[in-house]
Amino acid sequence: MYKIAVIGDYDSIYGFAALGLDTFPVQTQEEAKQKFNRITAGDYAVIYITESLAAKLEKEIEKFRGELLPAIIQIPGISGNTKAGVEGVKKTVEQAVGSDILFSNQ
Repeated sequence: MYKIAVIGDYDSIYGFAALGLDTFPVQTQEEAKQKFNRITAGDYAVIYITESLAAKLEKEIEKFRGELLPAIIQIPGISGNTKAGVEGVKKTVEQAVGSDILFSNQ
């Protein structure tokens, strides 16, 4: 059975443990890279990663862009929303349907 992981700084992700998700708090970029590689090699179908951490692990995340699993989804951290997660979802939807679904003629 597949699982869901959350990786990022402790303050941003600790609440996800209450939902039954596996949390992986990290402090340094090297620690983040090691844990990310361990998580992606496991039975995780979805990996939530804070936007700030995703920016530091772009090369590692890029390896999974065309893969079905795991789905790597950026979430805002306590430092705020950089809108990178929303832009990533928007880009994926545009590729899937062929147009920008959030575009309005206002």
